[in-house]
Amino acid sequence: MEYAAGKYLIVLQLIFELESYIRELKKTGGAIKEFVTQSNFSLQVYKDDSKTSLKSSTRLECMMQDYPKTLAPIARVGVTDIWLAYAPVKNNPEDAAKVPKGNPYHSATSGELAIYRARSLLLRKVVVLITPLPLDLFFTCSGKYGVKKAGVQIGEPIKQVFNGQEVDPSIVWKPKWASTFSDVKRKVGGNCSISQGSTMVVKGRNVSIKGLSLDGALVVDCIDDAEVKVEGSVRNNGWITENVDNKDTSLPEEVRIRGFKINKTEQLEGSFHEPGKYCLKP
Repeated sequence: MEYAAGKYLIVLQLIFELESYIRELKKTGGAIKEFVTQSNFSLQVYKDDSKTSLKSSTRLECMMQDYPKTLAPIARVGVTDIWLAYAPVKNNPEDAAKVPKGNPYHSATSGELAIYRARSLLLRKVVVLITPLPLDLFFTCSGKYGVKKAGVQIGEPIKQVFNGQEVDPSIVWKPKWASTFSDVKRKVGGNCSISQGSTMVVKGRNVSIKGLSLDGALVVDCIDDAEVKVEGSVRNNGWITENVDNKDTSLPEEVRIRGFKINKTEQLEGSFHEPGKYCLKP
């Protein structure tokens, strides 16, 4: 399954730049190196080391992800970590609950919470470039800049069980706030911290978070023409995540397959629907 979107061709979870993709197709005719495999994925395909006779019914395969092997050594090819972008939702609650601990559940519950976890990990990985160099910084190859793993101090997630699945809840933002790691680095700074069990929701393009200490729930919602700086110490009772029974038919189906509901006990909310520059500080 594939479709064109602007200058890119998107194939499932593969993204090709159209210009170089077309160039490679003209060069290779679309041929990707094939390999032989058995339908049961057995490693032993041939009867013996002569590799002249097949052990059983076998097929030839080629994989879309082998496309980069046809590219020149200088080609730019990247792979996204699973925790950042891979969270299929395909198992019902009953089947997901049977998955051995430590394996991916691939359910509606784990799919949603994987997004929250990815956001938390991104904030933990934020680094700050500083010059001149204090002694506690790491040197880059050029020796001109230091990299300090500062970013956001985030409490370890509280382990909870929803629909029989152990998950760790929650930070979420709209893609227009940050769609890349560089966006996050640019918009987060200072000594920020988010406590265990806190919730942060960012809905707005021009929101910067500087020196924020969050223990509770914070929601920032602004239009694109508003610039909002969030700072200071936020303390409240926050949002409470409650387990639900997926067999309780009195609940909507989307809540049952989710495995939990959120009670918004208390929060600090900043809504900015007029152009301008604002500061949200308790």
